[in-house]
Amino acid sequence: MQLQHHIDLTPYNTFGLRARAASFVALHHADELRDIVRLPEFDRDTVLWLGGGSNILLMEDYAGLVVHMENKGIREVGRGNGLVYIEAQAGEIWHDFVLHTLDLGLSGLENLSLIPGTVGASPVQNIGAYGIEVKDVIHSVRCFDLESGEFIELSNADCRFAYRESLFKQAGKGRYVIVSVVFALKEQFAADLKYGDLAAAVAEICGERAPTAKDISAAVCAIRMSKLPDPAVLGNVGSFFKNPVISAEQAAALLARYPAMPRYPQADGSVKLAAGWLIDQCRLKGFALGGAAVHDKQALVLVNRNHAAPQDIYRLAQHVRDTVRAQFQVELHAEPNWLPASYSL
Repeated sequence: MQLQHHIDLTPYNTFGLRARAASFVALHHADELRDIVRLPEFDRDTVLWLGGGSNILLMEDYAGLVVHMENKGIREVGRGNGLVYIEAQAGEIWHDFVLHTLDLGLSGLENLSLIPGTVGASPVQNIGAYGIEVKDVIHSVRCFDLESGEFIELSNADCRFAYRESLFKQAGKGRYVIVSVVFALKEQFAADLKYGDLAAAVAEICGERAPTAKDISAAVCAIRMSKLPDPAVLGNVGSFFKNPVISAEQAAALLARYPAMPRYPQADGSVKLAAGWLIDQCRLKGFALGGAAVHDKQALVLVNRNHAAPQDIYRLAQHVRDTVRAQFQVELHAEPNWLPASYSL
């Protein structure tokens, strides 16, 4: 463990925002946490636990300590009733881990292929795609409790998962440091093709034969690569806005005006809308403010087109929200975390 100072964070955030950290340390093993919390630079209220940097917007230099989670390792920890329990360390790259489980002949993560970020960040945001959320396959999460100074295991129920929400974004924020996650994956594969574009992409790959988990993953990757820019080429944080959830009554009123509107009824009677479709209907694809722009192929993605300043992103996100609100009376909320939080939308 080596403490560094005045470190450039540009390579550590996928939007490519220029910022520096006052102090920086890379964590290679969970046990190093006991030493990190003893550092004079450590302040529980200001420390930034950084994974792949795909869900943050660095609006200014970071005055505190940044801990970059680089702990690696994947192992089987049990099996039974058709499930195999795989533990992955927090610093593992998410997509690499998904591919590893597919190579093991396991299923459950294929719909979540090519999502940027690390394993440790996946429970925080409860990442999801194509009808699957990571909560569906998480068995437990191992954390370092900053209050007790001990490692603890949190069950799936303990994590209080909801749509793009979890304990780690709410009551447990600033208390629990995720060090590894145990996933309950299936030995027997059953395709989940709720979304029409995924079903069509799978059919194109497989023809008449039954798809495999790897086929689903390949289809998801093909769709994502056709719509979403590579952060290494064009800075972005993936989907910038959450899909809004509205009442059935409001959805019915909108459907009367927009019969082609995609909508996804929820178990509680509410209706989830496609944020990208709403933005697209406002004809905002390609719209730019300064160096930031709405991606011209996928309206849900904001991109760093030309050395965007933090204020460019903030003004653009505000404009998108205001425009959608004016046309649909629907409120959009940003997915990434703004640092500092005073910028949050």
